[in-house]
Amino acid sequence: MHNKLSRVVLVLLAFLTLMTLGATRPTAAQGTVLKVWHYESANGAMGSAWDAAMKKFEATHPGVKIEYEQKGFEQIRQTAQMILNSDSAPDVMESPKGNATAGFLSKQGLLTDLTDVVTKRGWDKILSPSLATVCRYNENGIMGDGKWYGVTNYGEYVMVYYNKDLFKKVGAEVPKTLDEFEAVMDKFVKAGITPLVVAGAEYPAQQVFYELALSKADRKFINAYQLYQGDVDFHGPEFTFGAERLVQWVQKGYISKDSTGLKAEDMGVAWENGKAPLLISGSWWYGRFMTEVKNFEWDTFLFPGNKLHPGSGGNIWVVPAGSKNKELAYDFIDITMQQENQTLLANAGGVPVNADLSKITDPKVKTLNQNFADIIQNDGLAFYPDWPVPGYYDVLVSNVQELIAGTKTPSQFLDAIAENYKQNKPTS
Repeated sequence: MHNKLSRVVLVLLAFLTLMTLGATRPTAAQGTVLKVWHYESANGAMGSAWDAAMKKFEATHPGVKIEYEQKGFEQIRQTAQMILNSDSAPDVMESPKGNATAGFLSKQGLLTDLTDVVTKRGWDKILSPSLATVCRYNENGIMGDGKWYGVTNYGEYVMVYYNKDLFKKVGAEVPKTLDEFEAVMDKFVKAGITPLVVAGAEYPAQQVFYELALSKADRKFINAYQLYQGDVDFHGPEFTFGAERLVQWVQKGYISKDSTGLKAEDMGVAWENGKAPLLISGSWWYGRFMTEVKNFEWDTFLFPGNKLHPGSGGNIWVVPAGSKNKELAYDFIDITMQQENQTLLANAGGVPVNADLSKITDPKVKTLNQNFADIIQNDGLAFYPDWPVPGYYDVLVSNVQELIAGTKTPSQFLDAIAENYKQNKPTS
């Protein structure tokens, strides 16, 4: 009888202990803070979708508070290594992707290996191989294979934004070839309008140079330049054409020499204000333009005649190695990957990876997504010109500035970017 009573008491104690643990489990997370950093504008597609994801995260994680900080793209690009090496690192962060940024950080041991998490949560089933390229890095920090150090939840590509009202004014139609594109720009020059607004002080100018180079490129060239699968001739037909034609565009008045001092934000605002008919840049502007452009009709087209386009899976969520709340970080990323959030991203003007496309309501957004689908189907993603080696972004910005300003010839420009590439290209 005594033994039976003891066993009953022990069972009751065990039960009460479990009940106590169960009761306190939700409050154990109370006071927990998940630090999230990203650099998308609040009224852009990704910013809108991720704001909704943060709200859903807090609703589904009682006691956990998100501490969100908006950073600038340049801020994260320039300081990521220092921040991730400190106690100030966030738990989850949007990172630029590519060898020079995420690849470099993974090689330094500053990012969490997400390979098992990706498989467990099924993110690898959502992301096609071409989109996953930007998420995976080998031991040398080269993208495309190896371990998963990041997760993208959107696609992006560079296109031409055009002011339909200004096109109508000069009798221009959407061009289908590079020659037709230049003929359209000639019409604007004759009308006293500089056709193309370009930011030379940041990334947009190098994307124009790259679009021109891609008009002469093939997949073999891209794989050699971006993935080191072969040698790159910087004085070959691709980059030579890009450099020489960009100089011609300045000489013909398509691009202002003053653009060397313009930043991306200034460029976007100038186009929004109707000051130029054309802007060549990425889909990350799309949602913002949908919200902010009020005074004219606009649309987009792919760079005329090109089969290859700057683009990729979007910038990636990374979990810093020093994150204090990794499981919660994975939960947050998962919410941004779910169809509900992806469809919201699509309707806000983004390029989703897991949306219900039947619920996209805006015809322009349907075109945006159809163009991306066509690029993917035709193996047309060429990544970005600044990706291959660490520090290459700044090299391209400064040298493209000199090309536009006329302080370097195309040949001198190509020598400069070739030298830096070769110096910093991994040897193994």
